[in-house]
Amino acid sequence: MKSEIINKADKVIAKTYNRFPIVITKGKGCTLWDSDGRAYTDFVAGIAVCNLGHAHPGVVKALVKQAELLFHVSNLYYTLPQTELASWLVNNSFADRVFFCNSGAEANEAAIKLARKYFSDKGEKGRCRIIAMEKSFHGRTMATLSATGQEKIRKGFEPVLNGFDFVPFNDIEALRSKINSSTCAVLIEPIQGEGGVCCPDPEYLKGVRQICDEAKILLIFDEIQTGMGRTGKLFCYENFGIEPDIMTLAKALANGLPIGAMLTREHIAEAFVPGSHGSTFGGTPIITAASLEVVRILIKENVINYGRKTGEYFKQRLLWLKDRHESIIDVRGIGLLLGMKIKIDGDKVVKACMDKGFLINCIQGNILRFIPPLIIGKDEIDSLLECLDDLFGDVE
Repeated sequence: MKSEIINKADKVIAKTYNRFPIVITKGKGCTLWDSDGRAYTDFVAGIAVCNLGHAHPGVVKALVKQAELLFHVSNLYYTLPQTELASWLVNNSFADRVFFCNSGAEANEAAIKLARKYFSDKGEKGRCRIIAMEKSFHGRTMATLSATGQEKIRKGFEPVLNGFDFVPFNDIEALRSKINSSTCAVLIEPIQGEGGVCCPDPEYLKGVRQICDEAKILLIFDEIQTGMGRTGKLFCYENFGIEPDIMTLAKALANGLPIGAMLTREHIAEAFVPGSHGSTFGGTPIITAASLEVVRILIKENVINYGRKTGEYFKQRLLWLKDRHESIIDVRGIGLLLGMKIKIDGDKVVKACMDKGFLINCIQGNILRFIPPLIIGKDEIDSLLECLDDLFGDVE
């Protein structure tokens, strides 16, 4: 069965991923099973998506209940689940308004468009350029790959769209020197996930906020990977004592169902009027009903606080591992967004862990990324650490 599915997929699906030769058929909590019935402990969570784990009964129940009522009617009409989810996001963040779409890239597209439209409506049409960070990742559409600070993402799609400038992450003076009369916004991930789990220096983001205020430009936080409890707070910006003007969400917002959201303040949101932007499937009743249950569970079941404490334990265990093995260069991250830089080929470690029943992720060639469900247990973490300890021991 497995080989038949893989062979068929390789014939009909675009080859945009290097897929591992397993067929995942079922998930429950932090465990996945393949078509051969083999179990894997999941430290990838759909790339920081399934924060509540797989097949959470509360989310399943909300999804089925809404499916029996209404799937889709378009945004020509009001629906209760969309209204309730937007209200929840506004009540639990800095924002006053929410725009719903289908993915993180679309949320970032909306943020880019809104920043330009905001200054255009103010009569400052020359303010149209956005400063982004080197090593950043904001999506695969033409605008978002143009805003991404990685050549490998843009390669082959040139010419990319004009209007983006880049500075090194964590370099406050480089940012200050790049701002000019044509700058409308700074677009930044509070923690660069795809860039290598690069964390900001303690005062860096406060400095970015101050610079944006002084220049009277907008600060956009891409929290697609860091949001929804991943860093021990509902939103990552809460860790740093500042607020953005615009924030984008996706990934864990609906625990695996396709949704994106752009949040912003009232006076900025006024730039979006009927016809200026839209999305056919953005915020459909069935997706927002499931998402509303996800956010309720995060708070009601104290999942975020649990994930914060578990993340602290996980990081300490990774630091213990670093002390034992010269192959490990660095351990970094916040909450359950953790990275470990190593001296050896990370893909080989990922494959070896998979053979032992653990799914982990490698980025940038030699950085192991650990982004499990927020409900991951200490026993599961200890089992992975024992596996990694053996693997690095064998290599050394």
